Amino acid sequence: MNQDYIKANPWSIIEEGFSKEQVESSESLFSIGNGAMGQRANFEEHYSGETFQGSYIAGVYYPDKTRVGWWKNGYPEYFAKVLNAPNWIGIDVTINDVPLDLNTCKKVEHFRRELNMQEGWYKRSFVATLPNDVEVAVDVIRFLSLDLDETGAIQYNLQVLNTDAQVVMAPYLDGGIKNKDTNWDDKFWNITDIASEGNRAFVASHTMKTNFSVCTFMQSEVYVDGTKFDVKPTAKKNETSVGHSYIIDLGKDETLTLVKFGGYTVDRNHPKDKLQQAANAVLDKASALGFEALLQKQKEVWAQIWEMSDITIDGDVKAQQGIRFNIFQLNQTYLGKDSRLNIGPKGFTGEKYGGSTYWDTEAYCLPFYMATKNQEVAWNLLKYRYNHLKKAIENAQKLGFSNGAALYPMVTMNGEECHNEWEITFEEIHRNGAIAFAIFNYYRFTGDYSYIPKMGLEVLIGIARFWHQRVNFSEEKQKYVMLGVTGPNEYENNVNNNWYTNYLAKWCIQYALEQLKIVQESYSDDYKRIVAITNLTPSETEDWGKVAGNMYFPYSEKHEVFLQQDGFLDKKLVKVQDLEKSERPINQKWSWDRILRSPYIKQADVLQGFYFFEDQFSQEELERHFDFYEPFTVHESSLSPCVHSIQAAKLGRMEQAYTFYLRTSRLDLDDYNKEVKEGLHITSMAGTWMSIVEGFGGMRILNDQLCFAPKIPDQWQSYSFKINFRNQIVTIHVSADGNSFEITGNEPLTIQVDGKPVKLVPGETIRA
Repeated sequence: MNQDYIKANPWSIIEEGFSKEQVESSESLFSIGNGAMGQRANFEEHYSGETFQGSYIAGVYYPDKTRVGWWKNGYPEYFAKVLNAPNWIGIDVTINDVPLDLNTCKKVEHFRRELNMQEGWYKRSFVATLPNDVEVAVDVIRFLSLDLDETGAIQYNLQVLNTDAQVVMAPYLDGGIKNKDTNWDDKFWNITDIASEGNRAFVASHTMKTNFSVCTFMQSEVYVDGTKFDVKPTAKKNETSVGHSYIIDLGKDETLTLVKFGGYTVDRNHPKDKLQQAANAVLDKASALGFEALLQKQKEVWAQIWEMSDITIDGDVKAQQGIRFNIFQLNQTYLGKDSRLNIGPKGFTGEKYGGSTYWDTEAYCLPFYMATKNQEVAWNLLKYRYNHLKKAIENAQKLGFSNGAALYPMVTMNGEECHNEWEITFEEIHRNGAIAFAIFNYYRFTGDYSYIPKMGLEVLIGIARFWHQRVNFSEEKQKYVMLGVTGPNEYENNVNNNWYTNYLAKWCIQYALEQLKIVQESYSDDYKRIVAITNLTPSETEDWGKVAGNMYFPYSEKHEVFLQQDGFLDKKLVKVQDLEKSERPINQKWSWDRILRSPYIKQADVLQGFYFFEDQFSQEELERHFDFYEPFTVHESSLSPCVHSIQAAKLGRMEQAYTFYLRTSRLDLDDYNKEVKEGLHITSMAGTWMSIVEGFGGMRILNDQLCFAPKIPDQWQSYSFKINFRNQIVTIHVSADGNSFEITGNEPLTIQVDGKPVKLVPGETIRA
């Protein structure tokens, strides 16, 4: 049974009624972020029950020493941990000397929280009876500013309902924070200074080892029935925290309001010795605007984001809520302003998976950002990988590769591999191909070739060199083979000739050779520079071509399908539908040995290749492979349902496509994997967007043209979305009655709809 306490609503995530069992899950689901920082939806006031406190700063991490039972050559020295940062949201509340703590209250009524995705704020309200029988009503609204992205704001309203009372409001900063996810219980932060100045306070700290310097700051003001309470707070400091106390004699039904601004200034953006000065400047700006004006700006910025990125669905509120939740969280995690940042699998919602970057970014996230932002955002994602090329070469060297071969990391913060499970670190090398595919995909979509001669070709050369060195020539097969790999299906480790990996290797080499020729002919200066940097020779590229032209691909004549890897047919091929439900999910019910010997597929593997390279296979081949592999797929990766949804839609199997879509869009809201309390699945949320746009909408780029093949699930009346295609905004509206298209801009654009050319003209709605 999936969780179902989240209310269906097109624009908000809503929880009604207080349940201690749901607190940690809701802390994930109601998380907020602004690209520069984020936090779980922890209560501002103290909570003594089960809770997962989490605040995170983009790009700030700790190299937690690797912990393994048996060290192997080539292992990363550390696992890069997203750091739980000093907590600035805290507000201790005491009423007649009794703390407000929802875990110890006699009664909690009218509890409600809402994450308003349209306007970008989080609100919580309740009526509670304290152990001393004082009854209070609390209403809190909180947001992280997109306009001033080092700042967050809280407005905390409290009324005492049944008596006059003495209330102590004590906002604080807490630097004594530990990660929930840590290998050795190391101390991650060192506090260097704690300061209090009037109604402002600061905690200066730096990370151990990586030495990121951070100033955590706050400012608070108190009002009673809208009138400012003009008393200097009492400051209280210890070794790890600083707080301010306001003591107010509050009359029955009077409203006490505390406005708190807080956040972080970081030496990634300011000089190390000027962080408190920068914090004061940020607070000056926030104060000058005030809470309401800053909130209004928040609403305006989110309105601009939604103007381009929204997908509307009529007739299915749960589907509508699901896609907006996914789009909202993607925008909270990454806005493309800083090429040093990337999209972590948990974003700002938890600590699992450590580093900020996986192959998820290139395989799943890039299309969303290309189509809903300007192309500079996608460029920054590609630049991120170029900036890490030197580290990718070092990663390959550690594994015995040479001559500038590059192996991009499975998990990273700074380009250095920090994943330490051997079957993934050393063997899940298909991630290299996703980097090259993203370069191809960027040019295909934007028409901007400039990235390749400026940066991309060097990346492609490093990747091609890796694949060339990673294969062996089999005398028996008279083919090049790839031994000891793990494909996208991590329920198969250390296999030979994973079809997806072999196919990617072949494609990467061929693509690199094609781009070398284009750059040589059209960008001769860049070509000379790159050849000089890389020491590339004609004999080397000739050897690449031999590998690409003679790669081995396992194939079954009986089933007429490419085999996931050598020996796949040796397994006992029992379909998922024939498994007892009590056996699922197998990753929680079975031993690893049993999983590895089974035919069960964690996520799209062969079908991932058919998704990337669908134009190289016929519809009949797709159907044959889909029918063969999907029945063995358990979809226990968050990245799996979206690919299957897209392919089911292409095959016209709309009921199946819809089922997969609903699963991917509501993966966290309905907690399919029973793990949402650990954080959200941010990168797979981009796959949800693809399920609609590429799946139901059938969007493709073919022969340099934008193409659509729209379909609609029976459960929907209509849906619509926008695509920024080469700086022209195309709006698509699909209903059971037909499809309509509009274009914003000055130039007409010819697109393909169901294989026929359609000319879009600005100012006209075209039905097709």
